[in-house]
Amino acid sequence: MATVAQSSKLGNFLWPVLAWTIALIFFFPIFWLVFTSFKTDADAVKPEFLIFFTPTLENYTNMTQNYDYWRFAINSVITSSFATLFALIVGVPAAYAMAFNPSRHTKDILMWMLSTKMLPAAAVLYPMTFLTKNMLGIYDTHFLVILVLCLINLPIVIWMLFTYFKEIPKEIIEAGKMDGVSTWGEIKDILIPLAWGGIASTALLTFIFCWNEAYWSVRLTTINAATLSTLIEGNRAPEGLFFGRLSAVSTAAIAPIVILGWFCQKQLVQGLTFGAVK
Repeated sequence: MATVAQSSKLGNFLWPVLAWTIALIFFFPIFWLVFTSFKTDADAVKPEFLIFFTPTLENYTNMTQNYDYWRFAINSVITSSFATLFALIVGVPAAYAMAFNPSRHTKDILMWMLSTKMLPAAAVLYPMTFLTKNMLGIYDTHFLVILVLCLINLPIVIWMLFTYFKEIPKEIIEAGKMDGVSTWGEIKDILIPLAWGGIASTALLTFIFCWNEAYWSVRLTTINAATLSTLIEGNRAPEGLFFGRLSAVSTAAIAPIVILGWFCQKQLVQGLTFGAVK
């Protein structure tokens, strides 16, 4: 008995330590990013100032005054929000149809959608650039960025929602049909309230993907619709001369998404807890 008790105490100590160690390892790059943002560009590349240095807000002041940070941030909010919204508008009905009215081709369609994520982006970059710039005239517009972000994230949205919807008993949907509820009524009054946690999780993940998308944002924009990814790319230097400035821009770029994620997670946990108590 004593051996079992000692083993249990040792496990209760080691598992939290291991969990905290893994969490700190994953968090360290973000910590170092924030840490470096308070160094000057010169101090950021000097080994003697690796740990001990004089903190400064010069990089943040320079970013807001000389780089028009807020314009890039607003563009990121606009493109990420609308791309997420449109992906959900298309994804919810599509996942509903596949989950509750599947055909013999449903699995093939799901696999085909997932396979589109394997397509190298560079393969369609030049045709898309030529088409949008020379023929459609929508290059460097919010519409183009929103459309592209929506399309590249739509397979993930449908797959996630399909998984959540499959967990809902089909009898509930059939009971709604027997009561004369329309298809839109089933989605609005039955499906969304039952799966709102999964929909919220999908929306948050999609928003993060859209916010962090750099490849398309950098290559399909120049000035008007440029996002924070474009601003970060513009402050990158292979020689490492702008480490302090780049860290400040990156920190300011990830701060809103971290705050949003924390807030949404808190609200989601509170909602699930309230629903369980109710």
